Amino acid sequence: MFLESFLFFLLFFFSAVGVLVLFLFLYAKVTPYDDYSLIFKENNLAAAVAFGGAVLGLCIPLYSALVSSVSYVDFILWAIVAMGVQLVLAFMMIRINMKFSFEKLIENGVVPVGVFMAFLSISVGLLNAGSMSY
Repeated sequence: MFLESFLFFLLFFFSAVGVLVLFLFLYAKVTPYDDYSLIFKENNLAAAVAFGGAVLGLCIPLYSALVSSVSYVDFILWAIVAMGVQLVLAFMMIRINMKFSFEKLIENGVVPVGVFMAFLSISVGLLNAGSMSY
C-alpha cells in the first residue's frame, strides 16, 4: 500500500514539476524580452520579481489542483488551465500596450512595475485556485 501511494506521489509531483518547467519555457516565449538574460546576465530585479510572481501565480492553483483533483487526468486538465491563465495574463499585461508600457519598464528595471506584475500574477493565481476548489 505504501509503495502504491509513493508511486502516485511521484507521478503527481513530477507531473507538476513538468508543468512548471513547461511554464518557464512558455512564459519566456510570451514575453517580448529575454527574461533569462535580464535576470541572469543583467541582474534586472524587475524582471526577476515579475517572473517569480508568475511562477508563484502558477504554483498556487497547481497546489489547488493537486489537492482537489479526483484523478490524474483531472489534475492535468486543471494544471493546463492554471498555466493558460497565467500565460494569458502575462501576454495581456506585457504585449498589449495600454497607458504604460510594461515591456519597456521591466526591460529598464523599474522595480515597482515588476512588483506590480508579481502581485497581479499571484492574485490571479489565488483567484484561479479558489475557482478550482469546487
